[in-house]
Amino acid sequence: MSVYVIVNINIQDAAAYEAYKAGAPTLIRKHGGEYLARGGASEVLEGEWAPSRIALLKFPDWAAVKAFLNDPEYQPLKELRHSVANTQMVAVEGV
Repeated sequence: MSVYVIVNINIQDAAAYEAYKAGAPTLIRKHGGEYLARGGASEVLEGEWAPSRIALLKFPDWAAVKAFLNDPEYQPLKELRHSVANTQMVAVEGV
């Protein structure tokens, strides 16, 4: 069953974040993931949520999500993202 990862990223250093944007897609694909949305226009339709930059990813299953997040090749990119952006991330099982 597919798993969707929803990410809200508030970028503090756009220039430094470019390295993350360049490196992450290859590792996401390595684990069977794909971007469904990446930083496009968004609009809050209900509630008080104030997203900054939304990314929506699809992975084949939970194991693929965990493998991506724990991949040793991804760790430097994750550390970079943590140093230049505030991130909220959630995964949800598809139907």
